[in-house]
Amino acid sequence: MAKLSLIEQSPGYFSVEGNLTFASIDKETLKSFKFLKGIDTICIDLAKVGRTDSAGLALMIEWIRQSRMIRAQLRFKNIPDQLLALATLSGFDKTEYYSGDAPSTAPNTISNIHG
Repeated sequence: MAKLSLIEQSPGYFSVEGNLTFASIDKETLKSFKFLKGIDTICIDLAKVGRTDSAGLALMIEWIRQSRMIRAQLRFKNIPDQLLALATLSGFDKTEYYSGDAPSTAPNTISNIHG
């Protein structure tokens, strides 16, 4: 199991490393949303995610819920194909979190959410 890490690359720009699976996401992961407080725009880069399952999608939905609570704009970058397939099955890929421009705090502009 690859340990799950959330690393702040720059203000509002985070990368996720490890697996987004039932085995790697625990209660502590769900409580680790302190990074969202005080940020207006958030970009979460999933390029370094290994394996994923529906727990990964559930975590992304929780991040969205938390960002809405603090009224922050949230976007995901480099969503793994397996996770995107799960989002597509649920219709979640049609939301604004999977398309559009990246927050201005991201190091590179995201014109295509898939990379």
